[in-house]
Amino acid sequence: MRKTTPAPRPTAVPSEDIGDRVAALDWTALTSELDAHGCAIIASLLSAAECGAIAEMYRDDAQFRSRVVMSRHGFGRGEYQYFAYPLPLIVEGLRVSMYPHLAPVANRWNETMGIDVRFPAGHAAFIERCHAAGQTRPTPLLLQYGPGDFNCLHQDVYGEHVFPLQVAILLNEPGVDFTGGEFVLTEQRPRMQSRAEVVPLRQGDGVVFPVRHRPVQGSRGSYRVNLKHGVSRVRSGSRHTLGIIFHDAT
Repeated sequence: MRKTTPAPRPTAVPSEDIGDRVAALDWTALTSELDAHGCAIIASLLSAAECGAIAEMYRDDAQFRSRVVMSRHGFGRGEYQYFAYPLPLIVEGLRVSMYPHLAPVANRWNETMGIDVRFPAGHAAFIERCHAAGQTRPTPLLLQYGPGDFNCLHQDVYGEHVFPLQVAILLNEPGVDFTGGEFVLTEQRPRMQSRAEVVPLRQGDGVVFPVRHRPVQGSRGSYRVNLKHGVSRVRSGSRHTLGIIFHDAT
């Protein structure tokens, strides 16, 4: 039987501490990686203790608004749960503190791709925009995989208002807690074969990547490429991932 008694939220790391940690990152280098390769690794974003505390939340139904078993929908194998509002402090802290550093990238990318949408400087203003359009359900999620589980290539688009970047944080140590389960990106380029990117993550590492498309500089100017992401088959052990999606869902 699943645990239903509410567990303490991870208050050992208040959102202010997360904000300072995120602000201290080399965002110039991360932005360059995003522009050049379509993804950027944030090494050691969370400690092992923080990762364990977040992964442990999966057993507590009170933290979440819904649960999805991927095999029932053709999404792959494994399952995930969407957090409910109010979000755990560490999850809210990551969402709020990372957004202002990514919004300029999102605005520049949209301008380059000829997309008229622009994003406000602060996350609260963007969430107000989502909620005014009926997108009121939180989208940060916790994913759980066991042996044989995988996540099909997909895009996390939940409504009209979509923030074009998101973050995934690996909560277990590869080679120790699990084997297999690599994070994969594919980039579909016009009139060319798709490009795959396998992202090497350790416990506590995050990866920033596009939700659905990004601009790429070609010999005749910039063009738009579509991206999907997924997780390869877990061969043994248990793998958990925290997903930080910045727009809310309908």
